[in-house]
Amino acid sequence: MPLVQVNVWKGISEEKIKEIIAGITKVFVDMGIPARAVEVIVYEIPKTHWGIEGKPATESRPGGKPPQ
Repeated sequence: MPLVQVNVWKGISEEKIKEIIAGITKVFVDMGIPARAVEVIVYEIPKTHWGIEGKPATESRPGGKPPQ
């Protein structure tokens, strides 16, 4: 029984989390594993607790460019 743990920044919408769970489950279903056997846990982490290039994500931007 697959268990997938996903870490995301806090603040993602409930709708987007549902999409993440459904999409991950579909990958396993496409490989022949029953959906009922797939478990997905989504952890929301504040950007202040997520480091990128030695800095909190609140001080960084995607692609490694610091905020202007």
